[in-house]
Formats: sequence, C-alpha cells, structure tokens
Amino acid sequence: MVLMLAAGILVGAVLGLTGAGGGILAVPALMATQGWALPQAAPVALLAVVAGAALGTYEGWRRRLVRYRAAILMAACGLPFAALGARAAHILPASLLAGLFAAVMLIVAWRAWQGGGAKAADSANMDAVCRINPDTGRLRWTAASAAALAGVGAFTGFLTGLLGVGGGFVIVPALRRLSDLSMHAIVATSLMGIMLVGGGSVLAAGWHGAKLPPLQTAGFVLATALGMAAGRWAIRRLSPPLVLRGFAVLVAAVAAAMLWHAGQAVLA
Repeated sequence: MVLMLAAGILVGAVLGLTGAGGGILAVPALMATQGWALPQAAPVALLAVVAGAALGTYEGWRRRLVRYRAAILMAACGLPFAALGARAAHILPASLLAGLFAAVMLIVAWRAWQGGGAKAADSANMDAVCRINPDTGRLRWTAASAAALAGVGAFTGFLTGLLGVGGGFVIVPALRRLSDLSMHAIVATSLMGIMLVGGGSVLAAGWHGAKLPPLQTAGFVLATALGMAAGRWAIRRLSPPLVLRGFAVLVAAVAAAMLWHAGQAVLA
C-alpha cells in the first residue's frame, strides 16, 4: 500500500508538470505495486488521473487558460471511441495489451526527449490550423479547426478506453502542432480534455464489468491528487526542457520493464 501511494504521488506530479503522461505511468505503477493485469489496473489508474486532471482544470480555469470549447469538442468526439476502446480491451489478450502499452510508452518517451531539446513552445506557430483571434483572445472556429480537434478527440478517446491512459500525451503535442496557444494554455486545455474523456471511459469500463477495489482506488486517487497539486506548484519553478528530458528517461525505463515482463509471460 505504501508503494502504491508513493507511485500515486509520482503519477500526479508528472501530470501536473507536463499535462501529459500521468496516465501512461499510472497503469504500470499499479501493475507493479499490486500485481494486477492491465485490464484490472486501467480503470483505477484512469480514475486517479481524472481526479488529478480535475484539480488542474480548476486551476487553469481560474487563470483563464482553459479553451473549454476545444476541450468539450474533443471530449464529445472522444467518448464514443472510448467505449469502443474499452470493449476492445476486454477482448484482446492481456499480454498483447501490455506489449502495445509499452510500445506507446516508448513513442511518448521519444517525443518527450525531442521536446526537451527544442526551444520554448510559446512562440507563435505560423502553420497553426487553430489560431487565436487577437481581438477576443479566443480560438477562431473554422471547419478545418473543428475537424482537426474532432480527430484528436476521437483518437485520444480510443486509446483512453483501450489502455486506460489519460490521453494527454496525444492532446498536448497535437495542440502544439495545430494551434498557436501558449504552452500553459495547452496544458490546461489538455487537462480538461483528460477529465472529460477519462471520466466517460471510467463509466464505460464499469459498464463492461470492470471492478474498482474501494481501498486501493481511494488511496491511489488521493495520492495522485496530492502529487498533482505539488506538480502544479513546481511547474512555475522548473525548466520545461529539463522536465521533459527527465520524463522521457522515466517513461522509457518503465516501458523497457513492461516489455521484459510481457515477454516473460509469453514465454512462460
């Protein structure tokens, strides 16, 4: 239980620092500390990430950083696909899911390492499809911007339902590429999207028969919320490139361990 609480604090801190990646660490943390398979760990991990994302969304809302219309559109398109992902998670073999999860983690680690070596992301993105109206400070809505955000939401929703991840590792880089939002606004909007899509995915997992142990779930959710608060405090005091590089190393190490365990399970 102590290890699980420590893992929850770490997951929440990563979510608060990056707005992406907390969910991708929550599942292996529960698998390692509780001995659960991925389908059992996924809904508990996702619920904890949703709770942490809700705290981050509240903070971003107070600072007027959340682009709530974009987050709601992504969630509306993501929820149906989250249900499809949850259904697929109950059909596919656990070893295959673990291998797929580890492969996704390696991609996330590689992208985070690249981001850690890049310049600050707050400069204007001249190729952005979703652009800010300088007169209102809001996004300009066009057919192209709506379609782009809908696609991001659908893909995020499917991965969320399938693997129990928050999806911020999809939303954050997508918004960096598609919009000219500041990095702080991107993280805040990502957290709202995670909260909405993840909450729906937890309900979908429950509909398909997933069980959430009360004591472990409550402890992990509380620890993640505490870590989230610490991460949001620390983000103003740490170098973003350093945070991304550290996150990349951590995720790659966890992915390697998951691949090794998945290979052992297949050979056994």
